[in-house]
Amino acid sequence: MSDGHQHNGHEKVPGRQRRRFPGISSRAYEHSADRSALVALRKLSGFDTVFKALSGLLPERSLRLLFLSDSVRVSDRQFAHLNDMLRDACYILDLEKVPPMYVSQDPVPNAMCIGLDEPIIVVTTGLVELLDEEEMRAVVGHEVGHALSGHSVYRTVLLFLTSLAVRVAWIPLGNVAIMAIVTALREWFRKSELSADRAGLLVGQDVRASMRGLMKIAGGNHLHEMNVDAFLEQAEEYESGGDLRDSVLKILNVLPRSHPFTTVRAAELKKWAASRDYQRIMDGHYPRRADDKDASVRDSWRESASTYADEVRTSKDPLMKLVSDIAGGAGDLGDRVRRGFGGFTAPKPGPSRPASDTGTDTDTDTDTDTDGNPPRDGS
Repeated sequence: MSDGHQHNGHEKVPGRQRRRFPGISSRAYEHSADRSALVALRKLSGFDTVFKALSGLLPERSLRLLFLSDSVRVSDRQFAHLNDMLRDACYILDLEKVPPMYVSQDPVPNAMCIGLDEPIIVVTTGLVELLDEEEMRAVVGHEVGHALSGHSVYRTVLLFLTSLAVRVAWIPLGNVAIMAIVTALREWFRKSELSADRAGLLVGQDVRASMRGLMKIAGGNHLHEMNVDAFLEQAEEYESGGDLRDSVLKILNVLPRSHPFTTVRAAELKKWAASRDYQRIMDGHYPRRADDKDASVRDSWRESASTYADEVRTSKDPLMKLVSDIAGGAGDLGDRVRRGFGGFTAPKPGPSRPASDTGTDTDTDTDTDTDGNPPRDGS
């Protein structure tokens, strides 16, 4: 699966020089939907003041004391290899202040970047034990990307609002209003995860390692039993398989999650790694942080809308194809509606028939159920 030597689910690779991106703006790697929201928020007058005022309501101080007292702080004397990765990631993305990192005892593989005043990176022992050096480097870069984008602020607010929704559930319509905001924030945050995956790739500069890391988060430490290409094929099947019922189930499965599904993340990252945008960054052509203040909100929103339109137009998902067909005035739309859900089932390739065969095709598409994983946060 790769050129490295494999042992117990870990790959050994030689050290190498990685490119650095002085002054890089987070706009360089952010997903367009994530970037448009962030550009708009940064333009709001008094935005920082409002969120700092919120810090009095949020348990940020409590979280800092909790991690300080009940986790292991990464340094040159504790988890030194993680400390080296953290400093290296900050150097590559030119993040001036290295955020504190903690290792927390938890068998569930997870990582997060939270905090209003200053970001804190937390990784669990389950994640440290699961990933090899290059895979972990991509995860550390992922979290540093969150810090550079300022995602930790909005992540903290999302956690607060989610907790608040539970507390006000007894108030008529109170929970509905809060959950509407939470749902919108989760949609944005899922896109911010795609942004951070790209930052992780810029730090690790090894797309196969990034793929392996996502695959292990999905399937555990059994690298010899898994294959990146087969894992990406799952993403293709997930996107294009089934009919309208499955499309609705996909939406319902993803709504409570703050992270996209791992196969989807892997496919999105592979697509970006093959794009011109990624190559331009690697060649040293990227937006600079010094120009962030001049970023246009209108242009950002226009780009975001264009990206969503492209996703609908090129998607193989039955529901997205229906939306595209309606927009394009497809001639067979009425017939497909009359045939019901089966009319929107993704076609399956069948065996070729000789030209003399005049029989009627009686193949029937089979629905493919897609079960969502229990909602959880991943790295």
